[in-house]
Amino acid sequence: MKRHLKNFTVATAAAAKTLARGTFTLGIYFGVVSTCVLLAGKAIADPFVAPPHVGPRLIQEDVRIPAPGGGYEIAATILRPDGVGPFGAVVLNHGVPGSERERLRESAAADFNAAAPVFARRGYVVVMPMRRGFGATGGAFAEDAGPCRNPNYMRAETEASRDVMAAYEYARNLPYVDGNRMILAGQSAGGIVSMFAAATHEPKGLVAVLAFAAGRGGNPDLRPGTPCAVEPVARVFDAMGSKIKVPVLMHYAENDKYFGPATTKLWHERFVAAGARAEFVMQPAFGKDGHYLFGDIVGVRWWLPAVERFLARNNVAFDRLDSPAQPLFAKLPLEQTDSCRALYRAFLEAPAPRAYAVSLDGRCGFAGAMQDATNVALKECRSVSGGSCALYAVDSEVVWKSDEQPTKVAAQPKVNSSAGSR
Repeated sequence: MKRHLKNFTVATAAAAKTLARGTFTLGIYFGVVSTCVLLAGKAIADPFVAPPHVGPRLIQEDVRIPAPGGGYEIAATILRPDGVGPFGAVVLNHGVPGSERERLRESAAADFNAAAPVFARRGYVVVMPMRRGFGATGGAFAEDAGPCRNPNYMRAETEASRDVMAAYEYARNLPYVDGNRMILAGQSAGGIVSMFAAATHEPKGLVAVLAFAAGRGGNPDLRPGTPCAVEPVARVFDAMGSKIKVPVLMHYAENDKYFGPATTKLWHERFVAAGARAEFVMQPAFGKDGHYLFGDIVGVRWWLPAVERFLARNNVAFDRLDSPAQPLFAKLPLEQTDSCRALYRAFLEAPAPRAYAVSLDGRCGFAGAMQDATNVALKECRSVSGGSCALYAVDSEVVWKSDEQPTKVAAQPKVNSSAGSR
C-alpha cells in the first residue's frame, strides 16, 4: 500500500483572516486548508515544513484502507509523531454535512486540522477515515437513516461503524502503534458512531471514547437545537449503553444549534440508565454555534482540559506538555486571569505564525495562523486592557524581557472584544 508522506501544516492567509474575526469552524477549514485535501487518496499539494511546536515533529500520511469483506477501500489521513513508537492511537471520525455536494468535498484532514495535532503532539497516532459517501472514499452514502418521520438510525450507525472498524483494525496493526492503547473519538455524527462501534463491536485494545457534540438528525436552519426524531436516537443510546464496556466522555456546548442541552442531557441519561459509564460535560456557549467547538483553534481552551481530566480519572496515558521544564510553559511574568491562562493553552496549540501578549492588569491577546500575528496579538490585548501590552511568546520562543514590561495605569479594562483576547 503506497503512502504519501508530508509534514503537517495548518497556516494559511485565509485562515488567519478568519481567526482574527474570532471564529474558525470546520466548514471554514475545508475552504482554507488546501494543503491537506485528498483527491483519489493522493495529496494534491507539495509538502513543506511547518514552524516548530512543543512536542514531537509530526508526519502526515494519506492511505487507502481495504474494508474486510466489503469490496471497497476507505481513504484515510494519518497524523503521527515522528519515531518508532509504540504510540497509542486515536481513530477520529467526522460528521455529516447537509448536502451530497458537501459530503463529497469532505476532508478529515481539513475538519480536524486544529484537533488532530493536539493528540499527535501528546504521543498518539491519529487516524482519520472517510466513510462511504464522503470525500476521497466516495461511493454511495451508506449511512443514510431515511426520512425524519421514520428514520432508521440503528441501520445508519451499523453501516457507519463498519467503516470505522476497518480504520480501527488498520490502525491497531500499524507497526508503530500499541494496540492496547486505542481511543475512538469523533465530532457530531462521528461522535455517536464512535460510541456505537465501541458498543457493538467491542474492539480489542479500546480504552476510552471521546464524543464531541455527538448525535444525529440536527438541522439548525429548520429546528435549531432540536434534532429530528429525538426518541429514535435515544433508543440508539439505550442500545449502546447496555453493551459498551469502556468509559465515554460526552462533550457539548450550551449553544449547540444542532443538539441543544435538553436533548443531549436526555441522551446522556438514557445512555447511563442502560449501563454506560459516561461523563457529561456541558461547556459555556462558544462562538455563534457551539457545535463546532471541537474544530476551532480557540475551542481547545475548553475541550482539552476536559479530555485531560477525563483520561486521568480513567488511568489512560495522555502526555501533559505544560511542564515547567518547557520555556513556553514557565510561569507567566504577570498575574493572569483564569480566562487568559486558558487562552494561553489555545496559543500553545495554534499553528504558527502565532503570538501571545500580556498586560499588567492581567489581560491578554492571542493570534495564530497569520503572518501578522505579533501585531494582532498586541492589538487584541490592548482592546481589552486598561494599560499597554507587551509580547510574551512568539511561535515557540519566549520573547518577554523584564525591562520591556507594559506600563501600569489605573483605567478599568474594557469588555472582551473577541475570541482572541481576554
